[in-house]
Amino acid sequence: MSVNLTKGQAISLEKKDGASLTAVRMGLGWQAAKRRGLFGSRTREIDLDASAVLFAEKQPVDVVFFRHLVSDDGSVRHTGDNLVGGVGQGGDDEAILVDLQRIPVHIDQIVFTVNSFTGQTFQEVENAFCRLVDETNGQELARYTLNGGGEYTAQIMAKVHRSGSGWAMTALGSPANGRTFQDLMPAILPHL
Repeated sequence: MSVNLTKGQAISLEKKDGASLTAVRMGLGWQAAKRRGLFGSRTREIDLDASAVLFAEKQPVDVVFFRHLVSDDGSVRHTGDNLVGGVGQGGDDEAILVDLQRIPVHIDQIVFTVNSFTGQTFQEVENAFCRLVDETNGQELARYTLNGGGEYTAQIMAKVHRSGSGWAMTALGSPANGRTFQDLMPAILPHL
């Protein structure tokens, strides 16, 4: 059963039987919003990019994004860049796989962001979501839906962070502006 997250809500990543999750997928999906024009409705391709920034004690130590598909330690992997969205018809357009057992002990948080590389605002995006899936069985654990649009080009979507001996996820849903994860670093830091 999936949990629909609200901004700021956290969930444990412990399985119902008490076992810890071992591998998760953070999926991102979106579609270009239809715009009415002189000759009917049309859509403009939107290139959103998912990134995962790995932190150790509030310091960025690695990043996974379309130009660096695998973390230096191999625990986090991006499945590849989707330049238009909507391909999955409700499925993931981009995904980042996280092997929680392989994450080095000094990494305490992974922040997931999405940004419009081409600079369109989220007013031009619809049906955008971020979801967490148990990669061992394909079960969706949580979903954060981006409602509305906005005059911003990025979102600090969610973070996975150490919680006791396991991991938890917090939906952040914080709007930001920037074309790359580097542009978003000042907006990420308050969420650590």
